[in-house]
Amino acid sequence: MRSLHDASTGIDLTSGRWSREMADPKGGPVLCHNDVCLENVVFRDGRAVALLDFDFATPGRRVFDIASFARMCVPIDDSVNAARLGWIDQDLPGRLRLVADAYGLEPGGRAALLRILDRSIELGGEFVRRRVEAGEPGFVKMWEEMGGSERFDRRRGWWSQERPNFAAAML
Repeated sequence: MRSLHDASTGIDLTSGRWSREMADPKGGPVLCHNDVCLENVVFRDGRAVALLDFDFATPGRRVFDIASFARMCVPIDDSVNAARLGWIDQDLPGRLRLVADAYGLEPGGRAALLRILDRSIELGGEFVRRRVEAGEPGFVKMWEEMGGSERFDRRRGWWSQERPNFAAAML
């Protein structure tokens, strides 16, 4: 992600049409993927070498894209949801700190990361719900398999309890 963001600094992002569905509401100076989940990463010999599926890419802030990635890949999720994704017994606050360290986030960026996660989790499920209401089969299936709105309600409650642990890990 850092390489994508760095490479995009020389590109004119003011023209073109961008999807607003998963975009940084504040916009920003770099190209953000906004959907870096394991399904959209190409691995070679255990190392991420490429990103796929840029249909939600938009100009935004680096930290917003990092938060989107962290939410899906740390994952920032309660134990029930994380287990459904195959993430069992992980040190999630430590994993978030690792993401921040690997990207090189300074203290201000780490605080912003937590604030963006707060808002993302608060709004959690709205994107999927819109797709379900539009009748998109893949999203309907995912909504049903992952527990529907209960999944997102559970995540919000979990985050309110666990956020201090994440904040402490970011120091």
